[in-house]
Amino acid sequence: MIVFKFGGASVNSAAAVRNMAAIVSQYRGQRLVVVISAMGKTTNRLEQLIPGVTPTEQHPELLAALEKYHYDIIDDLFQDRKNPVYGAVSMLFTQLRQAIASTPYPTADSYNADYDRVVSFGELISTTIISHYLNHIGLANRWVDIRQVVITDTNHREGHVDWQRTRANAQTLDSMVTNTTIVITQGFIAGGSDGSTTTLGREGSDYSAAIVSHCLGAESMTIWKDVPGFLNADPKYFANTVKISQIPYNEAIELAYYGASVIHPKTVKPLQNLDIKLHIRSFLDPEAEGSVVGPFSHIEPLTPLYIFRNQQVLLSIMPKDFSFIAEDNLQIIFGTLAEVGVRVNMMQNSALSFSVVVDDNAQLLDSMITKLGSQFRVRYNRGLQLITIRYYNQEVIDRTVAARPILLEQRSRSTVQILVETQPEHN
Repeated sequence: MIVFKFGGASVNSAAAVRNMAAIVSQYRGQRLVVVISAMGKTTNRLEQLIPGVTPTEQHPELLAALEKYHYDIIDDLFQDRKNPVYGAVSMLFTQLRQAIASTPYPTADSYNADYDRVVSFGELISTTIISHYLNHIGLANRWVDIRQVVITDTNHREGHVDWQRTRANAQTLDSMVTNTTIVITQGFIAGGSDGSTTTLGREGSDYSAAIVSHCLGAESMTIWKDVPGFLNADPKYFANTVKISQIPYNEAIELAYYGASVIHPKTVKPLQNLDIKLHIRSFLDPEAEGSVVGPFSHIEPLTPLYIFRNQQVLLSIMPKDFSFIAEDNLQIIFGTLAEVGVRVNMMQNSALSFSVVVDDNAQLLDSMITKLGSQFRVRYNRGLQLITIRYYNQEVIDRTVAARPILLEQRSRSTVQILVETQPEHN
């Protein structure tokens, strides 16, 4: 049993879907589960359709553009209006409209559940199209609704997996995978314990594939990307990147935690627990070796590793009275962060203030600031960039920061995190 994960870039057009199908066809005769994300930037578009995010009068235009994008791909792939894929996708778009209309009066507290209900359609639509296409070209497969397999609690936008129920459900999934029939299923989404739809965190399809790999005891898991492997920096920021050929499990966990976009933060641990190797390969050059995460003693080659998180917000939280920032204050602050569903990317405290760096999400930030504002003074700066460097030296820091004022900095023996104003490019 092997598990593949294809992200949005690998299925963002009809040509990309054909390329993905060509890769999968090379593994005929093997037991294979394929986990697929929404096509292209569909998730970003669906986020605009969450009730309360954009004015209702803009929804028809946004939906029309989303439908056209998917139907253009379908027309190119099938060129046959009688194919059942048209009816299946049309039904999903009808359900999407109903999901958007189901919250006529959205609130900050309803945002997370609305998010999961609406955004999940990206994966449902993409896998429906791809499953029909693979059958169309003779690659027998079964479409599986992952919400019936991966079960979480009701914590929307960051569901916590119920491993006992998920392992039990995976036995049914295991019986579906044969040497002649592969399984096509969704990443990112899951089923809540109350029957609702949940998601596993932004870019969570990697984690979905890792959950499936763990529960099925897979031989290996492969993430197919548009890069040649695990690079020491995002090519958008550095022209001369270095491919890392092997990464120890713990190193990959650290890098993902700090925001390395090539792997979702929760992906590695389920694989490490069963010693399942994770391959990162290029769908643009499927014959190349790529990178491997596994039970290695060291990273190879050893070189500075750069991680950039844009659109960051620095929140400074201070008591309104004459008290210091103490345990009781921190309990309230962290309780509020957990209640709203905000993930902290960096934090630092002093006697009089507590600072956190978070992703810029207007809906969640407004809710959090309102809740904290009843007991604290809250100040914030937006439009910031959080830089994390593993295996740094001062020369590397100086070159990367490029003389920008540092708003916040933390160092350990091997890692430095620096918060600065955003700079578009690094070379």
